[in-house]
Amino acid sequence: MDPTTTAPTPSSYLHHSSFSPPLHLQRKRAPLLLPQATKHRKRKHASPPLDPTAKQALSRILTTEAAVLRVGRRAAAAMANANSKRRLWPRAVLEALDEAVAHGRWEAALQIFALLRNQVWYKPRSQTYARLIALLGKCGRAKEANEIFHFMHSEGFKPTIDVYTSLAGAYGHAGLLQEAFQIMDEMKTVLQSRPDEYTYTVLINACVRLKRFDHIPRLLDEMTYVGVESNIVTYNSIIDGYGKAGLLEDMECFLRNMLEEAKCMPDLYTMNSVLWSFGNKGKIDEMERWYDEFQLMGIEPDVQTLNILIKSYGNFHAYRKMISVLRYMNKRFFTPTVVTYNSIIECFGRNGQIEKMEYYFRLMKIKGTKPNSITYCSLVNAYSKAGMLHKISGVMRQTENTDVNLDTPFFNCVINAFGKAGEVEIMEEMFSLMKEKGCKPDMITFETLIQVYDSCGMVEAAYSLRMKTKEMGNKLLE
Repeated sequence: MDPTTTAPTPSSYLHHSSFSPPLHLQRKRAPLLLPQATKHRKRKHASPPLDPTAKQALSRILTTEAAVLRVGRRAAAAMANANSKRRLWPRAVLEALDEAVAHGRWEAALQIFALLRNQVWYKPRSQTYARLIALLGKCGRAKEANEIFHFMHSEGFKPTIDVYTSLAGAYGHAGLLQEAFQIMDEMKTVLQSRPDEYTYTVLINACVRLKRFDHIPRLLDEMTYVGVESNIVTYNSIIDGYGKAGLLEDMECFLRNMLEEAKCMPDLYTMNSVLWSFGNKGKIDEMERWYDEFQLMGIEPDVQTLNILIKSYGNFHAYRKMISVLRYMNKRFFTPTVVTYNSIIECFGRNGQIEKMEYYFRLMKIKGTKPNSITYCSLVNAYSKAGMLHKISGVMRQTENTDVNLDTPFFNCVINAFGKAGEVEIMEEMFSLMKEKGCKPDMITFETLIQVYDSCGMVEAAYSLRMKTKEMGNKLLE
């Protein structure tokens, strides 16, 4: 959509339509329902012939947002004309709506919904409203989600638990936690029924996302009081939230309570969340202890688990253990991924062990694992730190012979490397190449260039870039 075009409001749409390994290393190891029509199925009533203009309108909806607006205006005109009866195939419209929702195109979804409501065969369904509201919530459009909700009331359609839950989730995504709780209270009053486990999980996820852990005990107590059982998804959400927030004691306490109550057993996701949390904070002993405990519970590692171990060991200089995990992967027929090699390459490169870094980079390619932009970023940073600028030029030549998608962070690394070395001309060449490759410079790019220009006494160039960054900042604020 053209950024200068004002997006129509939902109301307008609707009203117009040697390492001794740990113990584990020593052991073995609700979608939208669409009508399904086939050529063999006999139909009692044939579908009405598809109006060519209606078919063209639906095609435009699926093409571009600008076309969606034009179709919406046509649909509004059709609805205003009492003699106009547009007929669209049910399957075509429902698939179009499902496609828009799946790809997060909220404006297109609302326009298609306006066309849907104009069809003679259409009957409101709570699932459709719930999916629309959930989509708007994920896109940060809490206001529009609320308008859809109130529109349901105006049509005399009674919202279901799914609709209330979707609206609560929309408020949670937007950071409006108080409004999310108010919706749950309204649901209890209007429907005179208790929320289900999915509703509570949505609210708990919102609390975790916003780091409002003070609400979680109350929600869990309420679930127990009304007889709603917590499932492993709920527990994992809380454990993962505590871990990412660095509240390791609270996470461990909650995990032990979960095990003592024995309401549900931990799974692989629980294991990975706990190990990542301890490993990320350098709590290697605790990480290994919990690894062994999960093994005793019968939970076997996957590739992600072993990658977590490798990353944790590498970050805190436990190189022998890191390589032992890699050997364990090969021994147990786990295939190392690009994440595995990236962690090892970044670890050795960060600590100036260039030969080992290059060895594992070669091994990565020999094993058939394709390097990505993160791999090359690690190489560039390591060579820059070691003062080996000629090696960076070699990396650039390698990327030209591959189909790797070079992104803005990669070029930022290259620009920073040459800039720190005082190679201003090469730095500017890399900046030009960055734009040629279609990578959009960000604030980090310009800040790096400005810092280099300042250090080299290039006042005019630095001033010009400062003006550009100021313009960028203003556009972002708009």
